[in-house]
Amino acid sequence: MGPALIGCIGLGLMGEAMTRRLIEVGFRMAGYDIAPAKMAAAAQRGVRACASPAEVAEAADIVLLSVSTTAAVEEIVLGRGGIVEAGRLAGKVLLDHSTTEIETTKRVAAALAAATAMSFVDAPVSGGPGAAASGTLAIMAGGDAEVVARIKPMLDQLGHATHVGPVGSGQAAKLVNQTLVLANYCVIAEALRLAQAYGVDPRRLPEALAPGHAGSNLLPVLFERMVAGDFSPRGYARQVLKDLEMLREAAGARGLSMPMTAQALTLFRLLIAQGKGELDGSAILTLYPQPQT
Repeated sequence: MGPALIGCIGLGLMGEAMTRRLIEVGFRMAGYDIAPAKMAAAAQRGVRACASPAEVAEAADIVLLSVSTTAAVEEIVLGRGGIVEAGRLAGKVLLDHSTTEIETTKRVAAALAAATAMSFVDAPVSGGPGAAASGTLAIMAGGDAEVVARIKPMLDQLGHATHVGPVGSGQAAKLVNQTLVLANYCVIAEALRLAQAYGVDPRRLPEALAPGHAGSNLLPVLFERMVAGDFSPRGYARQVLKDLEMLREAAGARGLSMPMTAQALTLFRLLIAQGKGELDGSAILTLYPQPQT
């Protein structure tokens, strides 16, 4: 028997990086995407092409799912040609790496279990395609503890996985992550403009600030992109907006006030209104005018 076969549904930026990484460490991969070009590219790197999500689930014991919207997750699992049409899938695991609505995640997980007996783990990630390719993602896993433990050897090849509670908890943890990260995109852009206004070379600042409380692993990454004006997407600005809208709804459901993330939401709405949704989230810098020196 050869190495384990892992499925991947959604072969975009994250799905591509994940499949590359898992093939590199010895797994066999099967995959599906609605875009023929992405399917063809995946086949070129050794991913077995499947005709539907159901076919992926039939072929693989662990199925990774990485798509951009909650509606897409629901369609892939419960829709026509979806995983529920694969029949009995007891012992198999669907691992959803998408960032999606908590209550929908719980409902889809329950429907999947009822129809197929397949386990569901919501495991959103942080770090982007670069971290997926190098196996250094932060992975927040919600689901049954035994199921998470069973798939952890595979998850460990993608990054550091932490079991944070039952189904839905992974998505809640990702909202915490996005609260910290996405408002920070805006703060880092402001800090860069301040440095430029006073003639400080922003390329030196990540090193200068690293030992103190302002140091972070996000600062050098964003400063490098922003200084270079390199806004090619490692993740799309439209997805940042989607996550911030989701944050607003989740906070409202619990009566929470989150003024800093509300401001970030306003800024990313402006960015997308300017037609920049296909750029990287670091393009938020373009909303801030060049300082007068």
